[in-house]
Amino acid sequence: MRDIDHLIVGGAAGASARTGDVFDPNTGAVQARVALGTQADLDRAVAAAQKAQPGWAATNPQRRARVMFNFKALVEKNMEALAHLLSSEHGKVIADAKGDIQRGLEVIEFCCGIPHVLKGEYTQGAGPGIDVYSMRQPLGIGAGITPFNFPGMIPLWMSGVAIATGNAFILKPSERDPSVPVRLGELFLEAGLPEGILQVVHGDKEMVDAILDHPAISAVSFVGSSDIAHYVYSRGVAAGKRVQAMGGAKNHGIVMPDADLDQVVADLSGAAFGSAGERCMALPVVVPVGEKTAIALREKLIPAIENLRVGVSTDSDAHYGPVVTAIHKKRIEDWIQTGVDEGAELVVDGRGFELQGHKGGFFVGPTLFDHVTTSMSAYKEEIFGPVLQIVRAQDFEHAVRLPSEHQYGNGVAIFTRNGHAAREFAARVNVGMVGINVPIPVPVAYHTFGGWKRSAFGDTNQHGMEGVKFWTKVKTVTQRWPDGGVGDTANAFVIPTMG
Repeated sequence: MRDIDHLIVGGAAGASARTGDVFDPNTGAVQARVALGTQADLDRAVAAAQKAQPGWAATNPQRRARVMFNFKALVEKNMEALAHLLSSEHGKVIADAKGDIQRGLEVIEFCCGIPHVLKGEYTQGAGPGIDVYSMRQPLGIGAGITPFNFPGMIPLWMSGVAIATGNAFILKPSERDPSVPVRLGELFLEAGLPEGILQVVHGDKEMVDAILDHPAISAVSFVGSSDIAHYVYSRGVAAGKRVQAMGGAKNHGIVMPDADLDQVVADLSGAAFGSAGERCMALPVVVPVGEKTAIALREKLIPAIENLRVGVSTDSDAHYGPVVTAIHKKRIEDWIQTGVDEGAELVVDGRGFELQGHKGGFFVGPTLFDHVTTSMSAYKEEIFGPVLQIVRAQDFEHAVRLPSEHQYGNGVAIFTRNGHAAREFAARVNVGMVGINVPIPVPVAYHTFGGWKRSAFGDTNQHGMEGVKFWTKVKTVTQRWPDGGVGDTANAFVIPTMG
C-alpha cells in the first residue's frame, strides 16, 4: 500500500496523525493512504509561495507562457499513465479519464496565449497632455479546492490561469483521488515552473477551513456541492477573499417533437450515464414535449439503457465504470428508493448491480424513472449517479419553465430542428450554459464556464477571460508629461472631466 504525501517545497512534513483511505472503486479495496494535512502544512506551503511569487510575477508573460507550453507537452507525453492513474482512483473508464485530462489541457492551451490576454487598455490624450492606461496584475497567492469527479480537469482549470497570470497557487484536491493532482504538480516543476509556485496540500474540512481563513491567501476557487459552495463562499468572503464557488446541478434536456430521437437517445446514453453520472454537466433529466414525444422517446430509451455495458474502469468496451466510494454508491441507491417512495415509475432499476469477479466494487447499474414530477425531492436534488429521470412537459412554455424554475441553473440542452424554437429557448431559459443539440454544453476553454442560481456563488466564472479577471486585479495609471518648464501655469493639471 502506498502513501500519498503533500507536494510542498521543503520536503514532507512530519507524519500526520490523520490519514484517509484511497479506494480502488473496481474492487472496493484500499489501495493507498493520503495524509490529511494540518494548519502547519498549509503555513509551510504559504511561506514557500510568498517567497517564490514576487519573482514569478516579475517574470515576463512570454516566459510564463513557455512553461505552459512545456507543461502541455509533458502532459501529452504522459497521457496514458495519467489516465490509468486517474481511472484507478476515480473509477471512470480510460476514455473518460483521458477526456478529463484533455479538457483541463485545453485551458493550459489558452494559458499559452497569456501575453495577449494580459494586455491592458490605453487612452492617448484623455486630457491635455494626459494619457491613461491600465494593467492587470496578479493577486499574490490563490488556492483551489477541487472535487473528486474531475481530478485532472478542474485542478488544471484553476491552477493554469492563476499561475499564468503571475500568482502562486495552493491546490487542495479531493482526498478520494489525490494522486493525479500531485503528478500534475510534479510535471509543472519538470516544465520549469519555479518551486513554490504550485503546491499540493491534502486534507478534509480542517484544511478547507485553514485555507479560507489564512490571511495570506487572496482568492479561492471551489467546485463541489451547493451547500458546501455556499459555505466556502460565505466564509471566504467574510475573511476578505475573492471567491468563486461552483455548486451542484440538475441539468435538463428538452426534447421537442421534431427532434431526431435516435440521436437524442445516443446523446442521452453518454450524457446521463457516462462517467457513472458523476459530473455536474451530466444530463439527468430529460423533458419530452408532448405525450407523443414522451411515449416514442421512452420506447427507444429502454433498450438503449439495457444495452449499456458497466465494467471495470480498464474495460475498453465499458460505457462506464464504478462510482467513487461505497458511501456514494449507497447514497445513489437511497435516492432511487426515494424516487420510488415518492411515486415515480421505476422503469429500469440499477440497484444491486454486481460485476462478476468484482463483487466488492462500487457499481450502480443504469436507472430510468418516468412520470417524475417537480414536487419530488428526487427531482429537486442532485443525485450524481447513473440515474435518468423523465419529466413530461405539456408544451414549449412548460419546457422552458422547468429548468428556469429549478433551484440549480448550471446547464441545459434543447434538441430540435426548429431554429426559432432553439433561439427563443436559449434567450429565455434561466440557466447559465445552454446547448442546442449539444447534450453537455461545456464551453471551450477560451470561453467561460459557470452556472446560475444555486449552481454558482460569486460574480466571476471559471477559465477564459472571466478566469483571467478573477485571478488578477486592475491598476489604472493616469500620466502627464508637460511640455513646459517648471512654473509653467499654462500646463496646470486639469482633470479631463473638468476641462
